[in-house]
This record gives sequence, structure tokens and C-alpha cells, in this order.
Amino acid sequence: MKLAKYAKLQGIRYLVAGAWNLLFGYMLGVVVYLWLNQIVHVIIISIIVNIITITMSFLTYKIFVFKTSGGWLTEYLKIYAVYGSTAFFGTVLLWIFIDYLKIDIWFSQGLVLSILFIFSFILNKKFTFKGSSDQG
Repeated sequence: MKLAKYAKLQGIRYLVAGAWNLLFGYMLGVVVYLWLNQIVHVIIISIIVNIITITMSFLTYKIFVFKTSGGWLTEYLKIYAVYGSTAFFGTVLLWIFIDYLKIDIWFSQGLVLSILFIFSFILNKKFTFKGSSDQG
């Protein structure tokens, strides 16, 4: 398959998977926050949500977007390196937005996820799933 066509298809699949992951992460973040915010600090909530959403993202990107074979543990650890850095940044932003700027969880969660979406694509493509074995 020609490189340009491959890149376009992969980009479209990334958008589809990314939309699902954003929706899943957004809703999970809000639900867990509303469920636990009276007993657990927002930072702990963010850590819990990030563990679940990173795993979901790994599965959708590995299986649907980049279609790599093997390397499950290596790629899973790499995605934690990617999302660990973005999760840390996102957690700090969420904490600032909610606790200091008093921005509602609904808007804060959407804003943080939108910012991180672009960074995660670049890092996943260049690092986590580098050398994809995708055939289309």
C-alpha cells in the first residue's frame, strides 16, 4: 500500500479510536469524580481513571489503529510512558481547573482531554507503536 494512503487510513482510524477513547475517558472521569469526590481527592480520582483509560486506549490503538503484532508487554509499558507523562500533565491541569479556577468538572474534563489528544497521537505514532505492521 502506498505510504500516503496508509497514513490517511491510519489517521482516520486514529480519529475513530480517539473519539471513542475521548468519550470513554470523559464519561468515566466525570462519573468517577461525581461518585468519589466527597471522599477522595481529585488527584486520586484522576489516577484511578487514568489507569483504566490508558488500558482502553492501548487496546484500541494496538488492535484497531496501528495493528501491530506481538510486543504486547513492551507496547503496554511504552504507552504508560506516553500516557504517564500526559496523565501527569492532565492531572495537574484538572486539579488547577477544579480546585483553583473553580471550573466545573464537565468543562474541565473536556478541555483537558482535548489538549492531551493531539500530544498523544504524536507520541504514540513516533514511540509506542513505531514500526507498525499494519496492512491497511
